[in-house]
Amino acid sequence: MILERLEKLPVGSFHYKLLIVTGLGWLFDSMDTGLISFVLPVLAKEWGLTPEQVGWIGSVGLIGMALGAVIAGTVADKFGRKNVFAATVILYSVSTGLCAVAWNYESLLVFRFLVGFGLGGELPVAATLMSEYAPAHLRGRFIVLLESFWGLGWLVAACISYLLIPEFGWKIAFWIGALPAVYVFLIRLHMPESIRYLISKNRIDDAKEIILMLEQKLGVKSQPFENKLSPAELGSESTVKPKFSALWSPQFRTRTIMLWFAWFGIVYSYYGIFMWLPSIVFAQGFAVVKTFEYVLVMTLAQLPGYYAAAWLVDIIGRKYTLSLFLLMSGVCSYFFGNAATPTDLLMWGAAMSFFNLGAWGVIYTYTPELYPTSIRALGSGWAAGFGRIGGMLAPMLVGVLLASGAEMSLIFAMFAFVFVAVSAIVLGLGIESKQKSLEEIENIAPATSRG
Repeated sequence: MILERLEKLPVGSFHYKLLIVTGLGWLFDSMDTGLISFVLPVLAKEWGLTPEQVGWIGSVGLIGMALGAVIAGTVADKFGRKNVFAATVILYSVSTGLCAVAWNYESLLVFRFLVGFGLGGELPVAATLMSEYAPAHLRGRFIVLLESFWGLGWLVAACISYLLIPEFGWKIAFWIGALPAVYVFLIRLHMPESIRYLISKNRIDDAKEIILMLEQKLGVKSQPFENKLSPAELGSESTVKPKFSALWSPQFRTRTIMLWFAWFGIVYSYYGIFMWLPSIVFAQGFAVVKTFEYVLVMTLAQLPGYYAAAWLVDIIGRKYTLSLFLLMSGVCSYFFGNAATPTDLLMWGAAMSFFNLGAWGVIYTYTPELYPTSIRALGSGWAAGFGRIGGMLAPMLVGVLLASGAEMSLIFAMFAFVFVAVSAIVLGLGIESKQKSLEEIENIAPATSRG
């Protein structure tokens, strides 16, 4: 049986190579997101942009990410994960390079929208592909490690911004951001199409060919294939039609509600906090937030957060790890907002970064697991796309609160409430998927129907 042989493959060079190839896409995405946050202050001064115009440069990218996640996820269930992944990488790479030659504010907005579209499309498709190859007992760990490349990308962005932009100007950041286009050749060479996707499209011979290739690479003695498919493989050939309404069928409705709330809350809080963090904290008299050392500590704290989450998802499970990390993000956000000294600010800021980015790693693990092959990328894309709405709303709301004279403690109390509320929703509506094959997870009854 094809899927049984896939699950029994020993973890080896293929899995780690796939992790690195998809992880590089994550790193480049993160690098671009980080670079724009460092470039904007320099660009605003050079072009004489108003605060509203600067805000739109950030917001238009998030609009692109929302649309990219939805459209790329839908297309990936029809035309394959590998092709869509490569196409989105090319789109955001070329568009980032075009930002360097933007001739005015309007052209930059168009290019940043295209960059966001590529970024938003690549992430859920990459997570889907990785989840369909990682073995059940280590799938959670692999996806969280994939997400940890986001933290590495921020480190690269910080180094480029502090070392190169002062010397060569803001355009150098966008030229470097165009380099991932070359990386598409790695995708074509080292990334096979998803076996589960191939089976769902009745491309059985192609799936068998990949299995034989992987068994040879990993030193497994190949056996002849049986003529008939297993019940799991027959099920993946598509009892669920790849359309939006399938996400709201009785089988998947509760999962969709839970994921959309979780994505909205985590994206809302992340962008609301981290896009405004330097401005809010500096305004309260903490000059340390403007230093490279502060950015470095906050970014480095993300990495152990990812690794802790990667360890916990396969021990206590996805549902409980995600709920715990969201709850602790809320606790840390509250105390960060009430910090009285630079030491307190740094300590609670690092802890907030630790738990918040660890939660991101788990949500990317959890989301593709909860849908069958035929709607996995579509479901992941819509959840991420809905979450991006939170990313658009939060920065605007923070701006309104600041304009009305709100204190830092009030703003971060709001984010703490969102984190705690979403933690409770995940705990109440989520199902547990650790140590289960993707086909087993599909058949778990909705959370609301279990005792």
